Amino acid sequence: MLSFIAKRIMMMIPVLIIISIISFVIINLPPGDYLTMKIIELQNQGGGSARHAIEQLEKRYGLDRPLYVQYLTWITNFVKGDFGQSFEYDREVRELIGQRFAYTVLISVGTLLFTWLIALPLGIIAATHQYSIIDQFLSFIGFIGMATPPFLLALVCMYVFVTKFGWSVGGLFSPEFVNAPWSWARLIDLLKHLLVPIIVLGMSGTAGLMRIMRGNLLDQLGQQYVTTARSKGLKEQIVIYRHAVRVAINPLITIAGMSLPQIISGETITSVVLNLPTIGPLFLRALIVQDMYLAGSILMLMSVLLLIGNLLADIALVVADPRIRYN
Repeated sequence: MLSFIAKRIMMMIPVLIIISIISFVIINLPPGDYLTMKIIELQNQGGGSARHAIEQLEKRYGLDRPLYVQYLTWITNFVKGDFGQSFEYDREVRELIGQRFAYTVLISVGTLLFTWLIALPLGIIAATHQYSIIDQFLSFIGFIGMATPPFLLALVCMYVFVTKFGWSVGGLFSPEFVNAPWSWARLIDLLKHLLVPIIVLGMSGTAGLMRIMRGNLLDQLGQQYVTTARSKGLKEQIVIYRHAVRVAINPLITIAGMSLPQIISGETITSVVLNLPTIGPLFLRALIVQDMYLAGSILMLMSVLLLIGNLLADIALVVADPRIRYN
């Protein structure tokens, strides 16, 4: 197992290098990014301080050198933890991402847990009651969940929670807790505000995962090893959960490995609607205004999360299915 993990980590390095090169080139292709505009503004100001600021920018980002040297400068600084400066916010990229990363991971992990805890049991129930009223009802709900845009569901949930429960919806804290120190009351307020985005983001994923689980389990229930297990007199619960589900869940583990960056990128519009301080809206704004170092750092972060998720999914596959062995 340790040798397999080491090999996978070594394979991640060239993939990250290729992704970083493509990201850097794409971000630098459009003209008129914030860095170029900043330099033009300083040049128009003139004076010793402006020239000194331009020299500092050129030295930090290698702007007076070829593009590949600029890339090497950027990626070297990235590995050291220097992600560059956001010129729109006039702050270090590390600080901007750090403020939002914890909330983003919290929402993403909560969404994954919500999706799996709801989708797996419903998928199993639908498969074991094929073509029954329960199966048809769950399929109907699943199709609605897959067809409903998350931002529309966010608006509906906001209306329901405000009018029916009287909760403050929007953002992650009520106005009185935004700048308050951490306490049990602030933590409970955060959990209340997490409920809406987790439900909204998890609904579409839950519907799709439920359909996949149903199809995989139906396919496994028709296999010969299931028939053999039943013929030996094993209880139906043991046949389903210990044998069929254990194999049918394998594709879902692989999908889970790719879910984190998809949740981060897919929650962008929902975060804008709900006014959530997450990475998605920050990434969208950086792409619109071509804040290259901010956009590139977030893109690299999502790539790292994708590779780490795939690595964890491969490890989980070995644990879930003993037939899988890696040399």
